[in-house]
Amino acid sequence: MSRTGLTVKLIGRDGNAFAILGTCLEAMRRNKISKEEIEEFKKQAMSGDYNNLLRVVTEWFEVE
Repeated sequence: MSRTGLTVKLIGRDGNAFAILGTCLEAMRRNKISKEEIEEFKKQAMSGDYNNLLRVVTEWFEVE
């Protein structure tokens, strides 16, 4: 189970880091995740390289 319980569709989308981050942030806002949780996700997701981003996304979201 992911931290947010949300699912994001990344397959077939642009694979660049900004597109992935944007998709996740949009899903969080649309589902009224708290600003504090969104900031925590962003902090973790942006704290490393592309592989870190993917790892954090898979912790926070179910990925299709």
